[in-house]
Amino acid sequence: MDTLKVSSASSPGAVAGAIANSIREFGEAEVQAIGPRAVNQAVKAMAIARGYLATSAVDLYFAPAFSSVSISEEERTAILFSVRTRHPFSAVRHVA
Repeated sequence: MDTLKVSSASSPGAVAGAIANSIREFGEAEVQAIGPRAVNQAVKAMAIARGYLATSAVDLYFAPAFSSVSISEEERTAILFSVRTRHPFSAVRHVA
């Protein structure tokens, strides 16, 4: 599972689709955002993803945490959202 990186220019609908796909495949998702506008887009995306998965009777919640990220040799603080299902969910894992 890769960390989904959200910027201020990210489309909340597209990020929501990526979150929903990660939940379906792995049962969890990680979303990272740096800056207030990126955090806003990430929160919107998680709300939209919750709606996408509600049709499958899957309810999501997220837990935010701080994370240090190095960008161009500069240390930045990011918000890292761990997105999980409220109730046990059988994720479909594809084995190659």
